[in-house]
Amino acid sequence: MNAIGASKSPGRWRGLIAPGIASAVSLAILIGLGVWQLERKGEKEALIGHIIARSHEEPPAQLPASDAWDPKTDEFRRVRVTGTLQNDKETLVHGLAAGDVPGRALQGFYVITPLVRADGSTVLINRGFVPTELKNPADRKAGQIAGETTLTGILRASEVRTMFVPAADPARGEWFNRDIAGIAAAKGLGTVPPYLIEADAAANPGGWPRGGQLRVDLPNNHLQYAFTWFGIAACLVGVFSVFAWRKLNDPPAPSRG
Repeated sequence: MNAIGASKSPGRWRGLIAPGIASAVSLAILIGLGVWQLERKGEKEALIGHIIARSHEEPPAQLPASDAWDPKTDEFRRVRVTGTLQNDKETLVHGLAAGDVPGRALQGFYVITPLVRADGSTVLINRGFVPTELKNPADRKAGQIAGETTLTGILRASEVRTMFVPAADPARGEWFNRDIAGIAAAKGLGTVPPYLIEADAAANPGGWPRGGQLRVDLPNNHLQYAFTWFGIAACLVGVFSVFAWRKLNDPPAPSRG
C-alpha cells in the first residue's frame, strides 16, 4: 500500500469520530448562543423604543388601580399625581446616578417618599437622587416640599432583588432595591399600589433630591456577544479542520523494533 493509502486507512477515520461528534455538538451550542444573542438584541431595541414612546405620552387623568396594574402594559407610563408628601417617612435606597463629569457616577441614595392623596390613599414617590453627603434631610432643606403639590413622573414596578444585591435591613434603614411592599410595611403605610412614581426633573427645581433619573440607556451589547459566540464557533471549525487534516495526512510514527 502506498503512503497516501496508508495515511487514510479506516483506523484514522475512526479516530475522528469521537472528536468530530464533540466538535459538532459544541458548534451547534455556539451557533445557538449567537442566534439567541441576535434575538435578544431585537428584543432590547424594541423595549428601549417602547420605554421612550411611553415616557412621552400625555399623563392620564387617573393612576392605574392596584387590581388592574399590569407591568407589561402600565410600567414606564407617564403620570401626574397630586397630594401631600410625608417627608418624615422617607426611605433611602442605595444607588448610583450620573454625575456632572461624563463617565463618573455619584454614589448616594434614591429618596422614596409616601404621598397622601385627597382620597386618603398613599402612593410611593421616588423623588430622585441625593449624594451621600446629603443623606440627612436637614442638609437639604431646599428640597423639602410642604403642603399639597402636583408631581409628574414615570410608573415603575417593584424591583426584584437579585442574588448580587444585599438583603434589606429595615431596622437600620438599609435598602438596596425599590421593594415597594417591603418599604410600605416598614413605614407602616398600609396598603399601597404595587408601583411607585419616579418623579421627573421638575419635582425639585434647583434642589435635592434630583429627579428625572430614569435613563433609557439599557445596556445593549448583544451584537457584540453574538459576534463573540460566532467567532468562537469559527475558531472551533478551524481548529478541528487542522486536527483532522493532520490526523489523516501525517505519516505514521516509525515503529520501533
